[in-house]
Amino acid sequence: MQKLHFPTYSFKIRTQAQQDFIFDIIRKKFIRLTPEEWVRQHIVHFLIKERNYPKGLIAVEQGLKVNELARRFDVLLYNKMGKACFLIECKAAQVKITQDVFDQIARYNLALKVPYLLVTNGLMHYCCQIDFEQNNYQYLDDVPFYGELNTG
Repeated sequence: MQKLHFPTYSFKIRTQAQQDFIFDIIRKKFIRLTPEEWVRQHIVHFLIKERNYPKGLIAVEQGLKVNELARRFDVLLYNKMGKACFLIECKAAQVKITQDVFDQIARYNLALKVPYLLVTNGLMHYCCQIDFEQNNYQYLDDVPFYGELNTG
């Protein structure tokens, strides 16, 4: 798999029936190793190891309803009160981060209404904080540490 713009992590990878699988420490099972899953696993490890996010407050690939349609988010982080606060959309490294990707995460956020969004393909990362009262957002220079989140 391609080297990404994250620190190097030690992943459990196994091959079965000529397909590679990576162990997801959140879902606690092996998942087929696709280019998007490679990015997803890197961001999860980055959040836990580099940004101090509690593993128990991270959800990976779960369903949500967007305009009555079933969708799946990549990563959703919760605050210590159990309220969703940070949504992450992962793309494979070869997928360019375009307006369509931002539109996708914005549609998901219509249902979730979280104050932090991150879009990454493992090479480029765009993180922003939404101010719902002022109806605007600002891009952040870096992914905030868990203790820095202003989630109300």
